[in-house]
Order: sequence, then C-alpha cells, then structure tokens
Amino acid sequence: MKLDARMQSIELILSDVDGVMTDGGITYDNQGIETKTFHVRDGMGIKLWQKTGHRFGVITARSSHIVKLRMDELGVDFIRQGTEQKLSAAQQIIDELQLDPSNVCYIGDDLTDVGLMKSSGMSASVADAADDVKKVADYVTKSAGGKGAIRELIEMILKSQKRWNELLQGYGI
Repeated sequence: MKLDARMQSIELILSDVDGVMTDGGITYDNQGIETKTFHVRDGMGIKLWQKTGHRFGVITARSSHIVKLRMDELGVDFIRQGTEQKLSAAQQIIDELQLDPSNVCYIGDDLTDVGLMKSSGMSASVADAADDVKKVADYVTKSAGGKGAIRELIEMILKSQKRWNELLQGYGI
C-alpha cells in the first residue's frame, strides 16, 4: 500500500522518546539528575495533532521524571515508561481506543522499535536512526531525533489527510 493511503487512516501516533523526541543524549549533572532537551516544534506538532481530534502517546524502555513532566505539559494521551515490550504496550492502547493497528503510526530510532514499527499501519524513523531501523520504516524523516522529526511527521500526515490548512487558518495563514 502506498504511503499516502497509509496516512489517510492514521488516528493515533505512538513515539519512542530517547533518540526521537530528544537527540538521544542522556545528561546527568553532578547530583545525578538527568536532563533532556525537547524541541519546541515537536511539542507544537503534538498540540496541532490533538487539535484535529487525534491521539498521541509515547512508549519508552527508559523511565524518566522529565519525560512525564514534558508529556503532561503537552497533554499527551498515553505515557508508557519502563516498557521493554513496546508491542504489547501499544496493543493495550490500541485495544483501549478500539482501533485497528492500521490506524496507528509508530516512530522509532533503534532496534527495540522494529517489532512495533512492523505491526503498525505506518512506520517512521528519524533521519539519524540505526540503519536497520530506517530499512524497516515506511518513512524516514529529514529531521534528526530531537530536531523537529515529530513535527515533520505530524505535518506530513495532516497535509495528506487535508487537515493542515484548517489549522493554518487558526493562525491567520
């Protein structure tokens, strides 16, 4: 099935965090407190996605208080941290929403994402993902992880669904 046809049915985007919503770096200060940097346009993209009635969630193998803070700030619908079995976590969300896997887009960057990518209606990877992951992806973003890749993906899907222009009108464009 062609990419545009896959995008038409997407209602839920699920994303990895480290390496997708961040640049993959994990920084600890002298007190052992972890910091991460999130791109503001990814946050705006998530808000725009939600504004059209779609849902967004994250599934990550690591657990981090900073991820919870940022996702809560954005009103992210599903936050699953410390989840090694990403596919089963996604299936629970899909079942809860009574969706079909064809209604889901998953974006990842490393080997732990491949199973979920293969079972989603659409899969994406960031530009700097592991090569084996990019080979599996239906779409590889032009942007690297933590550099606006989520926004790029959301904008592309919304344009395909003919929803982008209605959002622009809300900003006087």
